Amino acid sequence: MEAPTSPSRKALSPAKPSPPSKHEEMPDSTPQTSVPRCIRLGSLLLVTLALAIAPPPDAPAQQAAAQQAAPSPAAEGAEWPVDRGTFGATGAVPQTLPPNLVELWRYEAGEPVETTAVVAEGRVFFGDVDGVLHAIALADGAELWKLKTEAGFLASPAVAGDLLVIGDLDGVVHAIDPASGKQRWKYATEGQIDAGAAITDEAVLVTSQDGNLYALGRKDGQLRWVYETGDQIRCRPTIAGDRVFLGGCDGRLHSVTLSSGKQAAEPLPLDGPTGSTPAVVGDRAFLPTQTGSVMAFDWRAGKTLWSYSDPERPQEFRNSAAATADRVVVASQNRQVIAFDPSSGNVLWKRSLRRRADGSPVIAGEDVWVAASDGRLYRFALADGEEKWQFEVRGAFVAPPAIAGDRLIVANDDGVVICFGPPRS
Repeated sequence: MEAPTSPSRKALSPAKPSPPSKHEEMPDSTPQTSVPRCIRLGSLLLVTLALAIAPPPDAPAQQAAAQQAAPSPAAEGAEWPVDRGTFGATGAVPQTLPPNLVELWRYEAGEPVETTAVVAEGRVFFGDVDGVLHAIALADGAELWKLKTEAGFLASPAVAGDLLVIGDLDGVVHAIDPASGKQRWKYATEGQIDAGAAITDEAVLVTSQDGNLYALGRKDGQLRWVYETGDQIRCRPTIAGDRVFLGGCDGRLHSVTLSSGKQAAEPLPLDGPTGSTPAVVGDRAFLPTQTGSVMAFDWRAGKTLWSYSDPERPQEFRNSAAATADRVVVASQNRQVIAFDPSSGNVLWKRSLRRRADGSPVIAGEDVWVAASDGRLYRFALADGEEKWQFEVRGAFVAPPAIAGDRLIVANDDGVVICFGPPRS
């Protein structure tokens, strides 16, 4: 979803008292199931959850607070449990996919899919615009279960251990058992939910177009605290240590204390509104804006490191950056893919697409993956931007791919989910 180009500018409000509970525990329900399709591939070894979190601060009290940030991580890159791959929203995994990828399977949802699929414990999860949440097998694309809800999904699911969370267009947060599809609890916000949640050991964090960041109890969905920005929020909350970061339509980068929901530092000014999710690598946060800037911050020091605007042609950014320790990559509405040095902000390379990429770029080892609105999936070399591979399908890619192990999963607005991987031996 696109944030408005002329958002209202309202004063920031600190964390406010909890409103009346809108929590609803769910009665026993059984999701729809179907007979699995013919198995075309061997079964895939299940792996444990990979949750990469930026190192916590040195202060003991902050370290203790940061321990609730996520369950213990396993092999990094083995899964893709949230829309940007990690709770730091880097959009990056360490492994490079095999050079020769082939289509392994397709799954037809029946309705457009405008979100990134997530992958956990051998299962692929995604929601469609008609309000159906799907669970399919990573090994062969066979349907495991599906759950029909009352509103559509433009937000990706988030999975941590035995909990899946997803928000819908009516502003309702759904907590679901990822193994069975049984709904556990619901919580109603006051605005549409456009982005995925973040899940810690104790809480579920979700943003809403009502301008609030909500912290809900992981087990029961009870409201713990609310942080108010004063304007729409269309990004996912990013967790780094004991901090939660938000970019908003108010044109500021917010920093919130994870345990209390109180403002951790004065919001840092942006060059304009943003619907992008901050990508955090160590002490640095990277955030594009709709007015055409890409900005880098030292969030511990509370200062801007650099800001880039294209001197030749104004750009517009409506997705998020992918970031590692030595590269930051963005994709603009003007069909440009741009790579930066994260320390200096110097442009390392640019490449042009035939059509714009609405989905954010993804870094996988030595490559950058970009899914474009004309149905083309690009593979560029991270070092110099050389195009290494291209695949075209009918329909448009609206969201970025997910990468888990040696597989890439991407969905389009025709409701088709495609899995690429190495050829079978």
